[in-house]
Amino acid sequence: MRGLREAGLSVFRGIPFAEPPVGAARFQAPRPPRPWDGVREAYAFGPPPPQETGFLGRAPQLPTPRDDTWLTVNVWTPDPDASAARPVMVWIYGGAFKVGHGGQPGYDARHLAREGDAVLVTLNYRMGMEGFALWDGAPANRGLLDQLAALEWVQENITAFGGDPAQVTVFGESAGAGSIASLMAMPRARGLFRRAVAQSVPGTFLSPELARDIAAALAAEAGRGPTAADLAAIDPQRLTEAGAALGAKMAQYTGRWGQAAPTTVPFAPVVDGDVLPAAPWAALASGSARDVDLLVGHNRDEWRLFLVVAGMDGRVTDDLATATLRMYAPGGEAGEAAYRAAYPDATAEQLFERVQTDWLFALPSLRLAEAQRRGGGRAHVYELTWPAPDRDGLLGSCHALDIPLLFGTYGADLGALAFPGGTPTPEAERLSTFMRGAWTSFARTGDPGWPQYDPDARLVQILDAEPTVAPYPEERSRRIWEGYEFGPLPLLS
Repeated sequence: MRGLREAGLSVFRGIPFAEPPVGAARFQAPRPPRPWDGVREAYAFGPPPPQETGFLGRAPQLPTPRDDTWLTVNVWTPDPDASAARPVMVWIYGGAFKVGHGGQPGYDARHLAREGDAVLVTLNYRMGMEGFALWDGAPANRGLLDQLAALEWVQENITAFGGDPAQVTVFGESAGAGSIASLMAMPRARGLFRRAVAQSVPGTFLSPELARDIAAALAAEAGRGPTAADLAAIDPQRLTEAGAALGAKMAQYTGRWGQAAPTTVPFAPVVDGDVLPAAPWAALASGSARDVDLLVGHNRDEWRLFLVVAGMDGRVTDDLATATLRMYAPGGEAGEAAYRAAYPDATAEQLFERVQTDWLFALPSLRLAEAQRRGGGRAHVYELTWPAPDRDGLLGSCHALDIPLLFGTYGADLGALAFPGGTPTPEAERLSTFMRGAWTSFARTGDPGWPQYDPDARLVQILDAEPTVAPYPEERSRRIWEGYEFGPLPLLS
């Protein structure tokens, strides 16, 4: 392959790690890529996998598809010297398991690779109907199987790019963090990475019964049955439209799908007993990843992003807050009472936001660290509390704010919303430098620079204008959720 020299790095884009999953390979596990003769130019990102054309009110920055070679990796390296043995960091993007790709401008890895003297890899994986819907005649969790195939490619090839296959760290945010939690629970992934960074782990994993019921509704939107054979002839973009159509009316299914219904996201990893044998919290507690060092955390105001982009700021009534507390807080009405007692001065909007932040990201992330410690592994925890400097001051420490801070991509993707004009403040630049130093130190040594999480002392790194180590800040929420077990969401009826 021939790459490009950019900003002091060698960059290789659009390298196939599997055959295009089309034709006979549609809805199947990834297959090894075909070799090529001569020199392949690795100048451009591969085309994004099929996905919705908008999410959270924003259109994704998608390049024009040239072909169907969706399953590709991209590599940034200080020097493609096979003797260098640099640490390797593999990014798995988020996007609700339905949008995103490894070539997004927000994931430009030049700063991490250069400052951390590391080899950075981004990848594409199938999402939505192609990657996560549970069809008859197809393996479950095809998107996770794509990630496995990319990690196998790294093991086989990264030495040629100056990377050490024995020092691989997977890192990702939101759905990417859920993917990483899944990989830590999957026997097939053992030995493919040494360390893992999970940023805002979602608590939404599906039982097979719920996944099949959702799949039937997805297929009905496309006018077909929920089988790989019945759906294989439909254009992938038509299927993404069917997925979007169902997402827009999922609230109608609350009586059957319970907590999954209001999320408007019909896709998540399925605890199928094969590809994913158990939910990550149970698997880690049993020691499935005791040999993997874990860095995990979340942002203080995760749900603010969804509140703001939905135009709900200032519009949450007490009735809506009550219904949301009863839907998501442990114990229903008892959980609502617990939240109101723990946060007596909170407004309806603050309670609405707090319980959804806790249920979807904060407590699943903290509990993953606790499970890892119970299983005999190492874990470090952080919480991002620094607020975004957006013009209206509404976002706070919202979901995905950690991405532009970590990558230093302030004018791309969420960065363009959080940082007016794409310009970082001096505080943001200092925090970005701190985060990149911690993440790359962890990838190199297993130590991000603060103590391991201890369930008694509960010390975590607070990422703010002045980073400090302190007891976990969300103690009131932690107590409310004490004893709650995160597991696959059930089919109610």
